[in-house]
Amino acid sequence: MYNFMIYFLLFFIYSIIGWIIETIYTAITKNEIVNRGFLIGPYCPIYGVGSLIMVILLKPYHNDIFALFVASIFVCTFIEYITSYLMEKIFKARWWDYSDVPFNVNGRVCLINSIEFGILSIILIKYVNVFVLDFIYNIPDIVRAVLFGFFLGIFVVDIIISVNIINKIKTTVINIKKDHTGEINEKVMKLLMEKSYLVKRIFTAFPNVKSIIKKAPKFKILKRNKKL
Repeated sequence: MYNFMIYFLLFFIYSIIGWIIETIYTAITKNEIVNRGFLIGPYCPIYGVGSLIMVILLKPYHNDIFALFVASIFVCTFIEYITSYLMEKIFKARWWDYSDVPFNVNGRVCLINSIEFGILSIILIKYVNVFVLDFIYNIPDIVRAVLFGFFLGIFVVDIIISVNIINKIKTTVINIKKDHTGEINEKVMKLLMEKSYLVKRIFTAFPNVKSIIKKAPKFKILKRNKKL
């Protein structure tokens, strides 16, 4: 149980870090903020799973940078491809697509991403994971147990809600073949707002909330004027 607790906290932390990386990358490349995660919360489980697998499997290559780099590329590429394939088969939609990127395989993985993952893996295994593990181990046992239970509960509930909602909108995205993460998540949030009992209770208690949300500006990152 103790090891599972540590592994889950590592998974959760790396899922959040992955979500942050994806969000920043999308903000820079597409000039907008999009929830790149499959779930409602700010975490990408594929990063958590991938990071855990690499930390466990690639530990023997810790002192060999080149071997670590090559092994990381293969592991990350395999995980990304399998995840893309399974999610498309299950939900009939793609959360990412690299068809327009050179050296891609069925639009699920591409060379440039694999190289970037290889570099990030070196940073993760040699530096980040050491820091994160120290951080987790320095948390008092009782606090760590509470955090574990709290985050595990949130994660499980999020999975149940997200899968249920995406199954409901699956027929509307069945023909989506390209990367439409933003569109899918927008549908998810819209349905969540319409169907959630808790949200309905909030809107009933605070009728002005819905109008405030509708009037709220969408998050956009404006391009910097080159003349400045």
